[in-house]
Amino acid sequence: MSEIISVENLVEIYSDGTKAVDGISFKVQEGEFFGFLGPNGAGKSTTIKVLTTLLRKTSGGVKVVGLDLDRSAKDIRPLIGVQSQETVVDGDLTGRENLILQGNLHDMKGKELETRVDELLKLVEISEAADRRAAYYSGGMKKRLDLASSLVHKPKLLFLDEPTTGLDPQSRATIWSYLSRLNKQEGITIFLTTQYLEEADRLCERLSIIDHGQIVASGTPQELKQEIGADAITLTVEGTNGGKEKARNILAAVGGVGNIVDTEAGLTVYAKDGSSLVPDIVRALDSSGVRLSSINLSRPSLDDVFLKHTGHRIRPEELVRPPSRMGRWGRRGR
Repeated sequence: MSEIISVENLVEIYSDGTKAVDGISFKVQEGEFFGFLGPNGAGKSTTIKVLTTLLRKTSGGVKVVGLDLDRSAKDIRPLIGVQSQETVVDGDLTGRENLILQGNLHDMKGKELETRVDELLKLVEISEAADRRAAYYSGGMKKRLDLASSLVHKPKLLFLDEPTTGLDPQSRATIWSYLSRLNKQEGITIFLTTQYLEEADRLCERLSIIDHGQIVASGTPQELKQEIGADAITLTVEGTNGGKEKARNILAAVGGVGNIVDTEAGLTVYAKDGSSLVPDIVRALDSSGVRLSSINLSRPSLDDVFLKHTGHRIRPEELVRPPSRMGRWGRRGR
């Protein structure tokens, strides 16, 4: 497979001096489902804006669909689709009219556009509501229509910036199904940013974990979890931070305990055979007068990978934004 995105030492510094992206490098192969996983403020959306020509980079080398970003931005735009965090659906138009408008912006007309609109309405399962005003669509339906709008012109590469933020679990799962189908059946390369661990784990063939503008780990979800190489035992203790520090010292002396990570909620211990170690941990703490509020054993997750590299866990935030009346940029002339 050939590279469809190549990024070398990308830096983005805002006018107020904030370094939103701090020298990241990565590659995406054609046909791949690739992801950026990280919390709000990690640099995910900034990177997407640079790659989709919406934001001028400070420095670094970027190629998208084989074209140099600095020299060929106008040539890149017709080859990519973008679904941003904000749903850019015009509520005064019907679902069908929204898609026709996007097609017109790409010089698509007549039977070609009519056929494509029907295909997309069927894909995202809003054919029965196609001639209703989009203002009356549910949040999930608007997201699906927004996704369809980004696909009208049959892009080679689709950028999705936190596409399921704010959706209920059922609507989120529905979007996941569409995205998997687009990638596997239609061969569209997808670059996804997300703060949802399950979303990254289920959809991405390969991902990079990003925090504070830097990539801290990369690989397949399975490779990243195997990197932990141990079960996770998460515990909280009663009392003040003094009790927490005492617990850490006791745990460090328990045979079989590997890495110990301090978290806001308590302590996370990594061990090869966590199930057999839990009784030893409980006895050691109890004999030293440290009382446990809770203890939990789990297999390694992407959250554990994030914790290992950053010292904190991802806390997804549901973003609430006012409806946007702006058209999708994709489109032409910018």
